[in-house]
Amino acid sequence: MEHDGVRAALRGARDFRESSRRSFLIGSAAAAVATADLAFTRVIQSQRELTRILPLDDDDARARFPDDRWVLFPGYKTSWEEGLWILNSLRPALSRRAQMAVMGYSNRGLDINNIVATMNRYVENFRLERLYFYGHSFGGMVAVEVAARLRDRGIPVELVLLDSSPSSRFDVQDQRMFDGVVLLYEAGVRVPISVRGTYELGERIVHKNERTWSQIVDQTLEQLSPLAPSSELIQSESSYIYHFDVSRFRLSLGETKVVFTGNPNDGVVDYARARTGWARGLPDNLVSADHVTEGALPAHASPQWNPGIYQGIVSAVQRDYVPVPRGGGLKRLF
Repeated sequence: MEHDGVRAALRGARDFRESSRRSFLIGSAAAAVATADLAFTRVIQSQRELTRILPLDDDDARARFPDDRWVLFPGYKTSWEEGLWILNSLRPALSRRAQMAVMGYSNRGLDINNIVATMNRYVENFRLERLYFYGHSFGGMVAVEVAARLRDRGIPVELVLLDSSPSSRFDVQDQRMFDGVVLLYEAGVRVPISVRGTYELGERIVHKNERTWSQIVDQTLEQLSPLAPSSELIQSESSYIYHFDVSRFRLSLGETKVVFTGNPNDGVVDYARARTGWARGLPDNLVSADHVTEGALPAHASPQWNPGIYQGIVSAVQRDYVPVPRGGGLKRLF
């Protein structure tokens, strides 16, 4: 019996050693993968420190409209790749009036001065005649300010199409998204890349009633991707939404036409409140707020998931407010 006990103890020690070695190797491999992923993330993030305008190639649009551009301003937490995906989903409609590009925000943070300067250089470099802006969600706020500031430089924007864009932070359904995020950012605290996933998971758990647990996990993993926007960009976007005041641009958009579209079932932005806010804030520029993305799922700013619905709206807007270019335009300014 005593020998049996010794043998059992030796087997247990051997099994423990093998298990420990196996666990150690698995843990080491996981750590190596995590370290490599973090290093790769840092490389990708550093390559996106500059604001860039990303073209969406279309040979037919290039031949027909060499001097005209639709520029998409992406929404909150939208990566460069997703911005191009959204734009590509709208290509069949947008390409009937212009070539297409996406404004790629810098990972150093949202800087309107930088965006305006980048847009100004883009116009000069390509000697553009006409500009049309598509504001995807929060990107509509940015598009309106950029359009106003470009006009100050003698560069008029023909049209700004707002897709489910809030006119102020009060249009955002869940005000808790600003709790702590803006306060930390404006206090100089930046969430590092290394804890971005933890930060995202914590934020989404706080708002768990809006999502299933599966969605929480999927969205957290998405933000862990090396291609995702930096935490500093996300924090600065939150701050921008928090302080946005549409009334500042009431007299500075000139003849720029503004069209608002949205969905009454939107769970992110209060459709009725945003619609009223834009109409009240830009009474001389808002030419339509009657287009509705009825049937779109999700209901908030989702052309990449519902291309047919959005292409129909874009086609109608262009038919009513964007005549086919026939010469003239910005070239005379340079």
